[in-house]
This record gives sequence, C-alpha cells and structure tokens, in this order.
Amino acid sequence: MIQNADYEMTEILHHMGEDNFPEHAVAPPIFQSSIFSFQTFEAFREALANEDEHYIYTRGNNPTVNLCEEKIAALEHAQKAKLVSSGVAAISCAAMAFLKQGDHAVCVNSAYGWARYLFQTYLSRFGIEVTFVEGTQIEEFENAVRPNTKLIYLESPASFTFTLQPLRQVAALAKSRGIRTIIDNTWATPVFQNPLDMGIDLVVHSVSKYLGGNSDVIAGVICGSKEDIVRIFRTEFLPMGPVIDPFAAWLILRNLRTLHVRMPIHYRNALELARFLEDRDDVESVSYPLLPSFPQYELAREQFRGGSGLFSFRLRTRDPEKIKKMTNRIRFFKLAVSWGGYESLFDPSLVHCRTDQEVPEDKISLIRVHAGLEDVELLKRDLTQALDAIR
Repeated sequence: MIQNADYEMTEILHHMGEDNFPEHAVAPPIFQSSIFSFQTFEAFREALANEDEHYIYTRGNNPTVNLCEEKIAALEHAQKAKLVSSGVAAISCAAMAFLKQGDHAVCVNSAYGWARYLFQTYLSRFGIEVTFVEGTQIEEFENAVRPNTKLIYLESPASFTFTLQPLRQVAALAKSRGIRTIIDNTWATPVFQNPLDMGIDLVVHSVSKYLGGNSDVIAGVICGSKEDIVRIFRTEFLPMGPVIDPFAAWLILRNLRTLHVRMPIHYRNALELARFLEDRDDVESVSYPLLPSFPQYELAREQFRGGSGLFSFRLRTRDPEKIKKMTNRIRFFKLAVSWGGYESLFDPSLVHCRTDQEVPEDKISLIRVHAGLEDVELLKRDLTQALDAIR
C-alpha cells in the first residue's frame, strides 16, 4: 500500500500539471504579473463574473499559485485548495467562512496559540461562542455540541502535547448534526495522514513547515471540496486579501518535489531520538504519537501512516536554572520557533513564559524538539552533552 501511495505522490509532485510549460521548460515558470489582459469585451466580462475560475488580478488567481494549489489539493485528496499568506490566515479564513453572529464552535484546548486566540478572543467580537475540549474522547465532543454549533476545529496531534482526536468518530458526529469540521494537518502532512478520507471537511496547513520544508517561505493552504473552497475564496479571501506572492508559490512548488523523500527521514530521526530520550533516567516522559509508550499509540497507528520530526519531552528536574543551562549548551539544534524545515530545533516551553509571572510547573521542564535531516548520531551526541551537564 505504501509503495502505491508513493507512486501516486511522485506523479503528483513531479509530473501533474507540468505538460505544457512554455519552451518545454522543466521548472514551472513564475508568472510575476499583477494583472492579466483580455482579447475581447466578452472575455473580459466573463472573467469578471467568475473570478474564482479566471486570471484577472493576482490578488485572486495566478498560474504559478494555482499549479501549487492543484498539487497540494491532489496530495490531500481534495477537490480544490487555496494558498494564503500564512498558516494562521488559512485557519482564520476557513473558520470565518462558516461562522456568523449567534453561532457556536468547538475547538480543541491544545490548538496552536494563534488558532486558540482566534476562537477564544477574536470571534467573541462577533457574538460567536466557543467551547474548548481536550478532545481525546468522542464523548467530549458529544457533550460540547449545541443546536447552534456550526464548526468543530481540530489539531491532531497538538504541537506540544501531541494528543490526538478520534477523527472518524468526530467526523461522523459532525456530519450527523450538519457541522463543518476543520483540521490542522501540518504535523503529519499528506504523506502520513489524509483527514478528508476519514470524513473531515477541510484541511489546513502552515505551508511554512513541511510543505515548504526549507525555512524560506511563509504561507498557508486550505483544502476541501470545490464548493467549500469557492465559498472561502469569495467570502473571506477576496475581501480580506491574504494573497501569496507568485515567487513564494514557486518556492513551495520547488520544495514540494522532495516532500516524499524528506518526511521518512524526519520520521526515522524523531523516533530514534524519542527512544533515546525515553531510555534516560533524567527524562520523565516523551510525547511522540508513534512511540509505543504514548497513551494513544493504537489510535496513532490507525490514523497515521508515519510521523513527522516534531515531538516533546519532559525532564525530571523542575529547576529553571538547569533548563537554561542545558539550553545554552545545545550546539547543533537551533534555538528557534516553528518547525518543519531541514534543520533540527530546540524549543523549551520555559522560554515562552514571562519573567514577571510564575511559571506553571508543567511548563518548566517541557521541551519541544524538531528532528531535522541531520545525521541522528550527531543529534544524539548533542543532546547527551547538554543533558549530562545538568545531572
């Protein structure tokens, strides 16, 4: 099954939509044009009447951008996709297209910080109520939905705790109540998970992560049915204007060609590092869905075909000074936010806490790691010397 999936994926990444480039170019051209012209009055009028299907102004559609969208849509088994300027723009456009004053939404408690801000703070300005749930059990969603619930927002796994939601069950519940479902699939990518196949309505990604893959572009994407994407295009994308530049789309197209090669390496390195850390007596716990000790391991095996490079671990110490000392000894992991590029990253939860506030105990020793594409033995040695320094 994996071999067939790989064949389909390479066909999408390396061939789909690339038969008729000018002058038989191998690389897609960049249509770095703000506007497109027409030969007749009739053609001009037709385009203006159906902007979602025509090239008029790059704030709407652009050939380079659309080729990238077509490939990502195919990877996610979606009818259509829309690239936007960032991952949070994808989340916001997708959610706001299906919510109005007086509606109710359900959001997982562990969602990305800016997604949580959208649901907890921003949407309240428009009279939209939101219930937050841990989301590990279907009963939580059943208890949270109301007659006016219009949307369920998911992130499986969550980016610090890595807890999962039972996607098939949530999708079935939502469809029985006429509720839209949106999931952030950035962690697994379409290489390892296709939520639409499990009944989820819309998939969003921070393309800045694995789809971009080289830490050189900021973008987001929304994937779903043609009907839903056209609705988002007309009601949110065109009025709010989170357009992506054609050159950024070209960078994503270039980087997508190696997605199927990169992801198994991230997976292998992360799993090996997670096992390595789990064996240390100064590590309290490791959270990685494909680790057999993970509480939701069986659900992870059911929903994922593999995993990405991102995981977290918790040290036994609760001494902030030891966390700082260890962090300052790291050499080959970069100290940075985000993840999904070629590089390995080290991100202590403590660094995100304000100095004038008491740090919650559960955040002091929690560290998020991104396993990049480096040699895993090099990464192990780096972690070893940093951890040994605070024994």
